[in-house]
Amino acid sequence: MTRPDPLRTYKNKRDFSKTSEPEEGGLASPEGLVFVVQKHWASHLHYDVRLEFEGTMRSWAVPKGPSYDPKVKRMAVQVEDHPIAYNAFEGEIPAKQYGAGKVIIWDKGTWEPIADPAVGLRDGNLKFVLHGFKLRGKWALIRIKNKNGAEDKTSSEHKPTWLLIKEKDAFAQPSAAYNVVDEMPDSVAKLSLPSTIVAPKTSIANGADSEPANAEVKGNVRKSVKKKIAAPASSALSVEDGTIPAGAIEAPLPAELTPQLATLVDSPPRDSEEWLYEIKYDGYRLLSRIEGNNILLITRNGNDWSQKLPALADALRKAQLPNGWYDGEIVMPGEKGIPDFQALQGAFDTKKTQEIVYFLFDLPFFSGFDLRPVPLVARRSVLKFLLEKSTSPTIRFSDTFEALGRDIVTSACSLGMEGVIGKKKDAPYVGRRSADWIKLKCSQRQEFVIGGYTDPQGRRTGLGSLLLGVHDADGKLRYAGKVGTGFDDKTLRSLTAALSAIGCAESPFTAASDLRPVGHWVQPRLLAEVSFSEWTKSGRIRHPVFHGLRTDKPARAIVREVATHLSAPEDRVTSLPAWLKITSPEREIDPESGTTKIELLRFYALVGPLMMPHLKGRPVSLVRAPDGVGKQLFFQKHLALGELAGVAQLAASLYPDHERLLEVVKPEGLLSAAQMNVMEFHTWNAIKTAINKPDRMTFDLDPGEGVEWQMMQESALLVKALMDQLGLTSFVKTSGGKGFHIVVPVAKHFGWNQIKAFSRAIVAQLVLALPSHFVVKSGPRNRVGKIFVDYLRNGFGATTVCAWSARARPGLGVSVPLAWDEVPKVNSGAHWTVSSIHTRLDQGNGPWEGYADAAQGLAGAMKKLGFNPEREG
Repeated sequence: MTRPDPLRTYKNKRDFSKTSEPEEGGLASPEGLVFVVQKHWASHLHYDVRLEFEGTMRSWAVPKGPSYDPKVKRMAVQVEDHPIAYNAFEGEIPAKQYGAGKVIIWDKGTWEPIADPAVGLRDGNLKFVLHGFKLRGKWALIRIKNKNGAEDKTSSEHKPTWLLIKEKDAFAQPSAAYNVVDEMPDSVAKLSLPSTIVAPKTSIANGADSEPANAEVKGNVRKSVKKKIAAPASSALSVEDGTIPAGAIEAPLPAELTPQLATLVDSPPRDSEEWLYEIKYDGYRLLSRIEGNNILLITRNGNDWSQKLPALADALRKAQLPNGWYDGEIVMPGEKGIPDFQALQGAFDTKKTQEIVYFLFDLPFFSGFDLRPVPLVARRSVLKFLLEKSTSPTIRFSDTFEALGRDIVTSACSLGMEGVIGKKKDAPYVGRRSADWIKLKCSQRQEFVIGGYTDPQGRRTGLGSLLLGVHDADGKLRYAGKVGTGFDDKTLRSLTAALSAIGCAESPFTAASDLRPVGHWVQPRLLAEVSFSEWTKSGRIRHPVFHGLRTDKPARAIVREVATHLSAPEDRVTSLPAWLKITSPEREIDPESGTTKIELLRFYALVGPLMMPHLKGRPVSLVRAPDGVGKQLFFQKHLALGELAGVAQLAASLYPDHERLLEVVKPEGLLSAAQMNVMEFHTWNAIKTAINKPDRMTFDLDPGEGVEWQMMQESALLVKALMDQLGLTSFVKTSGGKGFHIVVPVAKHFGWNQIKAFSRAIVAQLVLALPSHFVVKSGPRNRVGKIFVDYLRNGFGATTVCAWSARARPGLGVSVPLAWDEVPKVNSGAHWTVSSIHTRLDQGNGPWEGYADAAQGLAGAMKKLGFNPEREG
């Protein structure tokens, strides 16, 4: 009996004379069973998961893509089998063909069934392990059954519906911490199958890996701790020369790297067996970028200290470490080998940095591979192997200990250490503050902003005490007390000189600090590292001791550190910067979509880089929605200086006694504003350096009652046609609400009155040509069944919602740049929303390519319309 062609359905749906998809073919890989995940922009973005089995690729369409969170169950609709040759397909499926749209190979690799896959497919319970560039570990496909216990066949083609679920293992992560489809959006087509990615000797299926055996504890500190808490971590994992750990991704060495930061907690975690601990060094965090003989030494704040540390750069060069990013801490050993922070600062002051020791504890990039997705223990194994060859006395591997957290803290504190750092064994490396790295301190200690100083008393020279402050939730500097101990004569002299150079007349502290005007004020630039016993109820510190100045952190980032209780993984917030203190993160802000405040902030973190070119240099108005969508909205055009990080006042007022306008100067401004319940960002049609000369015209297509969406699409294209006739280049975006915004970049030649009058003349011409579509009057009665092309946006002080801004409307639509040929394809002005924006991020600002150079003169267009700008001057 002839076996039915398993590809019959696949072939019947396609015209292979028109599509470049393979008709059949493809050979099984010698590496084992292959899987591929293709990101497919068809009518809707989805991810096609394909598993090789019995000569074809069994396939499922997953609308939202895979999730590493075991609690998230992704719908997966089983579709027709595809040929093995489809694994290599990447390209454009032509219009009017089945599945028309762009396809990329988002992930690929090999898969291993955990049980008999034929039985799993038959019974609707397929479990397997993936070895890909992005997807790793154990997964399951579970077929949904209806109430009668039969398969749930939901579509007209009776396609079985399954659930794609991440199983609990070392690779699982809560969705609040990591979203693989957002963080890794690009193709892996050019990467070889991960045959070079060698799995550790300890199998994934048998549990998390741990550190190599026989780790040697060096130095007096480690000997003491060893006696109290037993031996460092050990395991069967070994790293041989040239072996790359499982999960590494082939990648070029990036020019920049943001370090992972630890979260201060109030007590050790209960599951100590899942954690490694190391000494919290009293020094400066330092990242090393090694590329051949080119050594860069970068602080946690992104400053290049290579010139400050020539001896260390030389030592790293001589160590001949492979290309990569190396993470660690520099210290100056003091008595009994315990790091001395003041001695470290003194070494920089005297430029005698030869004795500085560099403890390395992580390896995010190595030898052409991105190791950030790899579990911590595997990264450290590679790093330890590399440093075992080094004989440098100043470059050392940072040992870790596997024991109860409370025992390690007790031992460290008894030796006079600052505390310990705990790290989850299976955690990836992320460029932000994470609850997978924690700080446990022996005493309270943090940085403070120096806002002034008092005069010396008695025999002391220079200064008496430093006046200290921290920023509150509103970004204002609040007085936190003063410190007058911990100084020697040399420190007093250098501090007095540094503070005298930045003196100012007024107190930098907010009036709410209730600080009497005693002492000398300074600009809030310098940071003091201070230990203390406790905070008082009034927000002051007790029994402070000065330890030194810090230059590796920005002053605006200094807030009161509050130790948190280590929360459950699903409650962690790790995708936003540490300085951002989020109030009521789980508060629902839009009942229609169920979006929470934290989700809106994550949205602005995602679109921030795309949004900044549209915000840069432009006055901005903020729309606040304190009680969420559907409640009262507030426009805010002014605020006190420093109220929102990343939002600045313009240098000059528009006219005397007028409050200064605002500008979002950094992506952080979007986050600090969203934390203060800002939902929308609106911009002017002029830049701050030429505020009286607009550089664009904006037309808002606003539909009246009864206007169908198709008419909106037609009208947008008609507006473009008129612009083309006038010789004007135009760009289009969704409004995020009901319609479209059409933007015409212009040369900064005419004033506001002339631009507004000319934009009205354009709308009048539209009404004259198509009175059935357009009106020039804005009232609701005037536009029933018609579209008001709002030219009033072009008046002085008027604003329009910025590209990529969310809208404070039900559903939280987003204003997104379009190419003109996309206008007929979108289904509303809110085609993309806060919850679905990830489906558009790959396009970015591409549809507006050339906008920056498209400014055009208006003389020719004005002449064609018979418009005389001199009458409007």
